[in-house]
Amino acid sequence: MTRNSTHSQSRNSSHGIPPPGYHHNHSSQNSYSNGGAIKEKGRDDGCCGLEFLKYVLFFFNFIFWMSGVGIVVIGIWTLWDRHHYVVLLSSGTYAATTYLLLGTGGAIILIGFIGCCGTWRENRGCLMTYACFLLLVFLLEAVAGILAYMYEAAIHDELVRSLNRTMLENYHIDDEMTAAIDRMHQEFHCCGAGDGQGYKDWRSSSWLLAKPNHTNFAPDSCCISPAPGCGVHLHPSNIYFDGCVRSLTMYMKRHLIILGAVGLGICCLQIFGIIFACCLAKNIKEWHDRQTALAWIG
Repeated sequence: MTRNSTHSQSRNSSHGIPPPGYHHNHSSQNSYSNGGAIKEKGRDDGCCGLEFLKYVLFFFNFIFWMSGVGIVVIGIWTLWDRHHYVVLLSSGTYAATTYLLLGTGGAIILIGFIGCCGTWRENRGCLMTYACFLLLVFLLEAVAGILAYMYEAAIHDELVRSLNRTMLENYHIDDEMTAAIDRMHQEFHCCGAGDGQGYKDWRSSSWLLAKPNHTNFAPDSCCISPAPGCGVHLHPSNIYFDGCVRSLTMYMKRHLIILGAVGLGICCLQIFGIIFACCLAKNIKEWHDRQTALAWIG
């Protein structure tokens, strides 16, 4: 009886028929096959599949890269068109915030290419480097945004404290400051620094004190219709009476709000990029580990 049973099992085995009581574990194979067609689980399955995360990260990189271009454009616009009055500020916070955002925007453009390369080549090292750079950009933009909002709250006191002295001591002495003061008078329709009748401030300026025979009572740029020597007539129909502190404060505050919103708004975007990059790197590792395990089984 034992001999016949052994012979039967041997014959069944030779024909590929498993012996009685043998239970083959198909769970590993079934997780990778469906009706004979190979399906790579973790690469194209569900919302956390590898292929899905690749497309998500490509889309994020496009938005991320465009945000970098936007930051660079805003930074260049600030330097080119809105930076005339920085020389009148006693603090370098405004300039530092602008340059910090401009540098961050340029870094974003370069980092975006790293992210695209890592995603396309499915390179975990490149993706983790990309995630670290995103964290650095997040910190830089957060710092720039916080600096902008903090300075926005303090700029009025700074201008009240220092603008009058800066104007009176440097007009017609420092060419860059002189050009900024003349531009401010014409753009904001003001004269001098004081909140009230700012034109009176010029009586104690180094410019007029050094020229006692000068007939002007205020710079010609204070005139409603600027012309050489027009500052000799102190009349509301001829010169602007209001000081420039209030107008310059509102101007700088509006721009600082824009810089702060750009910095803090875009830094929140980096959080999603860090999460997507780390998830994709994790999925790539798991998928390669499964492929290695299947190769050993095969």
